Amino acid sequence: QVQLVESGGGLVQPGGSLRLSCAVSGTIFSAYTMTWYRQAPGKQREWVASITSLRNTNYADSVKGRFTISRDNAKNTVYLQMNGLKPEDTAVYFCRPVGFVSWGQGTQVTVSS
Repeated sequence: QVQLVESGGGLVQPGGSLRLSCAVSGTIFSAYTMTWYRQAPGKQREWVASITSLRNTNYADSVKGRFTISRDNAKNTVYLQMNGLKPEDTAVYFCRPVGFVSWGQGTQVTVSS
């Protein structure tokens, strides 16, 4: 059974940066496309970014140019570097391998002055 542990969230001022991490266990991490999602209060969970096993990346238009997804297969970890944060980025952030249905607990990101 896959286990997902997200970390690195917090409170940051607009324009600030955070780096999220997601440690994955219970599967062959390197073989899977990894994704980040987020869910803001009162809204549906939305896709943020993906990285394939070959490290090809894709981003939602709302974060393109500000967020960077990366992975370290030796550490079974996927990262999300978030720069230029805006109040509308406030959400709980989750990671998940493509094709799996379970979610971790997520990590809260709050962007506020």
